Amino acid sequence: MPLHVPPAPAPALRSVLAALGSPTAVREARTPALRAALGPLSPELPLPVHVLDRITPGDQPPRTRLAGWRFLIHCGDRPVAAADTMLTPDGWAFARFFEGPYVGATERALRQAETMTSHYQPRLLSVPELYMLTLWLHGEVNADASAGGPAPADLLVPLAPAPPGIAADRPHRVADLLPVLTHRLSKVPLLGSPA
Repeated sequence: MPLHVPPAPAPALRSVLAALGSPTAVREARTPALRAALGPLSPELPLPVHVLDRITPGDQPPRTRLAGWRFLIHCGDRPVAAADTMLTPDGWAFARFFEGPYVGATERALRQAETMTSHYQPRLLSVPELYMLTLWLHGEVNADASAGGPAPADLLVPLAPAPPGIAADRPHRVADLLPVLTHRLSKVPLLGSPA
């Protein structure tokens, strides 16, 4: 298997397991698929979620920061939802359950990446200004999953729905997709910092 899924921090996994074990957390989640699931639910495929903070012109790599860990919640052999965790002053904590197109798109992108011949460490890279989420296939499989930025030879697979003009579900080298993102971000008006 060419994907080397990094282990999530144990407290992050425990927080998701505790939320899944809490009838209140599952019942109050705004995820009909999670509430209606028949059978045991299990958190699988933990992925670090990095946020693209800034693309700098020139030869400097883009700046990213770790925002949390995402787990796909499976019922049997299919994903029905996802769970996000976040780092708080007290450590890793459960943040939310959710469902939507990115859950299935993430699973599809991971299955597609498993058929590649090169080895990668899977991560998620969010570009909030473009409402874009990508599967980031990092070439350094033993790297610290909570640090680092996209290298030019890494691959980004935009998840559907992707912004207009950016092909979803297809791997793009960072060196090829970054200029497109830079151009798009230069057109986004700055309305203040996001909450």
